[in-house]
Amino acid sequence: MRDYPSNKRMLIFSGSAHPELSEKIAQNLGVSLGKVIRTKFKNGEIYIKFEESVRGADVFVIQPCGDPVNDNLMELLIMIDALKRASASMINCVVPHFPYARQDKKAEGREPITAKLVADLLTVAGMDRMIATDLHTATIQGFFDVPVDHITAIPIIANYFKTKNIKNGVVVSPDVGGVKRASIFANQLHFPLAILDKIRPGPNMAKIDHLVGDVDGKEAIIFDDMIDTGGTICEAIDVLFKFNVKKVYVGATHPVFSGNALEKLQCSKAEEIVVADTLPIKNNLNSLNSKIIVVSIAQLLAKTIKKIYHCNSVSELFKGENLV
Repeated sequence: MRDYPSNKRMLIFSGSAHPELSEKIAQNLGVSLGKVIRTKFKNGEIYIKFEESVRGADVFVIQPCGDPVNDNLMELLIMIDALKRASASMINCVVPHFPYARQDKKAEGREPITAKLVADLLTVAGMDRMIATDLHTATIQGFFDVPVDHITAIPIIANYFKTKNIKNGVVVSPDVGGVKRASIFANQLHFPLAILDKIRPGPNMAKIDHLVGDVDGKEAIIFDDMIDTGGTICEAIDVLFKFNVKKVYVGATHPVFSGNALEKLQCSKAEEIVVADTLPIKNNLNSLNSKIIVVSIAQLLAKTIKKIYHCNSVSELFKGENLV
């Protein structure tokens, strides 16, 4: 952490990954986004220049690292380096979707722990603090040698489902690894929890073995941290109907939506798929028959930024929400 005297000036900059979310956050804060020159050379190299002084300022850079993951991550690293060399007092990275989060441990020999590598790259580049949303595993926070504020979209998604007035509901975790996450979500709605047991034969492959819990005649909400290819979610929906559920909804924080995931989800038996706007959704969702519902975390991120800037407790945002 650099020891520059801060003049308590807050500046917000957006990367190119999700300018719509950045604009919403800035509007919630009542500020304008800072100006950045961003170009690419013919060989794909990224060039960044900040068009205003950042000396002594507390800077927040908003950049979720979705598709194209490597380009967005590299752009973030370059922005951090430029800010460090321009004498910013504090460089805070708002990364609503953290890249390589599923590579957080060695399952077999000679595998990398890429989530740790990304943490090291961000820190070495000059990041002083990270604000992340619903990391794939909470242990990723321990990969950093700088403070990490880990916020969650669970209350926002849960509040949407409260408007559905589901009387006989159950929350379903699509795998054992997501039980704690789904349990927190279930507590928000005061619903029981069921668990689907899933094995992964290979990358982006999943097979559900059996169900633990009672879903018979209930309205089920499958909850996970992300939807990538949609294969796991669609299989989980079909399995639940075999166990005689009345309806199935889906909730997830990160809409990764790789490949033809959107088409799979639209053709599924789910009533609605509710996601946060941590990542941009490239397809047009304005059609009347779209099952995808997007709720915004912009206000929550804006409140988090304000708390950090004023050196107040971020955990106060979640008091009473049973999120410990």
